[in-house]
Amino acid sequence: MAELHNDRFLRALMRQPVDVTPVWMMRQAGRYLPEYRATRAQAGDFMSLCKNPELACEVTLQPLERYPLDAAILFSDILTIPDAMGLGLSFEAGEGPRFAHPVRDAAAVRALGVPDPEGELRYVMDAVRTIRGALAGKVPLIGFSGSPWTLATYMVEGGSTKEYAHVKGMLYGEPGLMHQLLATVADSVTTYLNAQVAAGAQALMIFDTWGGVLTPRDYKAFSLDYMQRIVDGLTREAEGRKVPVILFTKGGGAWLEAMADTGCDGLGVDWTVNLGDARARVGDRVALQGNMDPSVLYAPPERIRKEVATILESFGPGNGHVFNLGHGIHQHVDPAHAGAFIDAVHELSAPYHDPGDDAEPAL
Repeated sequence: MAELHNDRFLRALMRQPVDVTPVWMMRQAGRYLPEYRATRAQAGDFMSLCKNPELACEVTLQPLERYPLDAAILFSDILTIPDAMGLGLSFEAGEGPRFAHPVRDAAAVRALGVPDPEGELRYVMDAVRTIRGALAGKVPLIGFSGSPWTLATYMVEGGSTKEYAHVKGMLYGEPGLMHQLLATVADSVTTYLNAQVAAGAQALMIFDTWGGVLTPRDYKAFSLDYMQRIVDGLTREAEGRKVPVILFTKGGGAWLEAMADTGCDGLGVDWTVNLGDARARVGDRVALQGNMDPSVLYAPPERIRKEVATILESFGPGNGHVFNLGHGIHQHVDPAHAGAFIDAVHELSAPYHDPGDDAEPAL
């Protein structure tokens, strides 16, 4: 594998000195970019794009060709695992994902197996290998998965939901069955993420999109405990360096201390949490990633710079910060505004890092 030229992102996650705060954006390869829309049209539909390693590589690299980002993230979808379990995934225009075969009873849960990452999910591993080769060491590659609770929510509901009627009905009415489902999904996620590392991913992120809809008691029992199980089972070193792991629960600001206790390396923080307060709560146990409201990118560039300055000031001097949005970039954002955001992070963060530290400049 090629030598890594810019390792700011990995160094920040390990709370090591950097020259400036690294930055990337959740959903940075996406519909706000006209070149992405063109490639998706070429592929025919979203899942065809995900399942074509060459096109997945192309869209992964598109934002890096526009912006001086400090990491690439695998272009894929969190629903690849339940799709590989045979649940019949489709995407309806304007409606989001749909599963033809929701998992709502004991027979359906028993029928689930752990997908083979080099079998049913080989297209993801081929994409990781292709992207890693094309990056040629420019920046690190992030692999990812959805959390067990988040995947189970889609699997039981059969798609997106605002009421969580089926999944919470199972959680409260048949908790043993829900635990059985989550255990299978957690084993699948662990196997899947380890295969991504073997294929070349240099950091991992677990997206717990729906953890924030749970009570504190249920968050621990039905979401965090299964992320803990995954963290415990992950490959944490490859190619002679640590493979850092980031946990992100949207709406999970109340549980940062418990999340840090899992042994992960970084916590994603959404915009509902003050970053300085989060840092005070977790101390130097983990790095923090975040946390600008994506809607700020609708504002003029000077307002975006001001928000970046506020967040940098909130975190304060020192190591352990990866700048990001608090959730994915919106599809109608002007690409020039995203560029202003990324440039502002690099320009305004330098004073927060001590040039006397032993940070090697990232080229």
